Amino acid sequence: MYRAHHHMMMINLVVMCLVLGSLFTKTNTTSITQGQEKDRITALPGQPNVTFSQYSGYVTVHKRHGRALFYWLIEAASQNPQLKPLVLWLNGGPGCSSIAYGASEEIGPFRIHKNAQSLYLNKYSWNIEANILFLESPAGVGFSYTNTSSNRRDSGDKRTARDALKFLREWMSRFPQYKYREFYIAGESYAGHYVPQLANKIHNYNKRHHDPIINLKGFIVGNAVTDNKYDNIGTVDYWWSHSIISDTTYKSIMSACKFTSSKFTEKCDNAINYAWNNEFGEIDQYSIYTPSCNKSSANVAPKRLKNTLVRRHISGYDPCIERNSEKYYNRRDVQEAMHANITGISYKWTACSDELLENWKDSQFSMLPTYRKLIKNGYRIWVFSGDTDSVVPVTATRTSLSHLNLTVKTPWYPWYLKGQVGGWTEVYEGLTFATVRGAGHEVPLFQPQRAFLLFQQFLAGKNLPKNK
Repeated sequence: MYRAHHHMMMINLVVMCLVLGSLFTKTNTTSITQGQEKDRITALPGQPNVTFSQYSGYVTVHKRHGRALFYWLIEAASQNPQLKPLVLWLNGGPGCSSIAYGASEEIGPFRIHKNAQSLYLNKYSWNIEANILFLESPAGVGFSYTNTSSNRRDSGDKRTARDALKFLREWMSRFPQYKYREFYIAGESYAGHYVPQLANKIHNYNKRHHDPIINLKGFIVGNAVTDNKYDNIGTVDYWWSHSIISDTTYKSIMSACKFTSSKFTEKCDNAINYAWNNEFGEIDQYSIYTPSCNKSSANVAPKRLKNTLVRRHISGYDPCIERNSEKYYNRRDVQEAMHANITGISYKWTACSDELLENWKDSQFSMLPTYRKLIKNGYRIWVFSGDTDSVVPVTATRTSLSHLNLTVKTPWYPWYLKGQVGGWTEVYEGLTFATVRGAGHEVPLFQPQRAFLLFQQFLAGKNLPKNK
């Protein structure tokens, strides 16, 4: 009896070791490839000491056209980063840099001093909870480049998603320890297109492969462009309800603009232009209650009510903060430390590319069908809104999401941080929506602590706290 019991114990132990060994090889590969070492950042100029590793460099996504995307991986500030998930962050525009915004003024570990000579730490960096991969996408944004100059004038949603998937597959060959790792996508603004479109690409790719290396679990997007018609209706509602435009102008826009096409009629254009030129005033439209940068960040032309990204901040905040990035990342010693601009790009690094924005070729009219498909397939999906943004405002997102007709699981309630209301949230079957009180378009810039809690709860799959 003892021998039989001992034999069974040995068999069970062997089986357990085989299973654990298999899991270990799939999730905890720690070997450093030659490509990784080549991309390792020893230290950035003016950087404070940190304990986490950083890597940056290029991944070619189209050899014939010479398209290469630039990434910056900031590993988790943890003793065991291999146990933390991988999160890909994308900024929008289209044509704006995830390094300029996401990494340098939102969720990254470093902030740039005004003189662009040194960096200081962000105490609410998202790399406390995850390994963060910033991607400048598509080619033509930031340090990402193409050797086919026409590519900068014929970009669009479809190619951006295709190239991003190719990037991830190639990048994981260079960083095999991230194969099978729990993976999430995050972003804001026009990444309301990029993020679900890439999630959909990964979902379709994984269905075709018996051993998918990209272990997509879900995504989280903020102030997200979602549906042209409902976003625009919700945006004009926000302008009126926040006293930015008059009753007369509100009625004239709603009468002239049907928002059923991505192109506006002349009458609709005229009504919106009247609001912009005569009623908005010199405000920062991405944060309506804070100072505006005096570099005419106010009257940026509408179109879409428009997909541009200017910049801002709150008390203690510099509304021209993007200038710090444009100084710092154009320094040659910074580029050398990051293995950037190795081909000698013929133009300066900029936070956003006007050329890409003005020549965007295809834009999905509504992301709602993509949401329906991804919800049906069980991904964790969170959508959040800073409530002082007038460009992709909370009312736009709520109007769009209402047309998903989701079943409410947890009705609308205030969530709390340190005894104060951090915002409001409602949990549906398949999607969580949350507002962040007092935040503009770039939520983690204006409300870093609230955004950090939001991210923690998302990763944990837990509702935002109801109690003080």
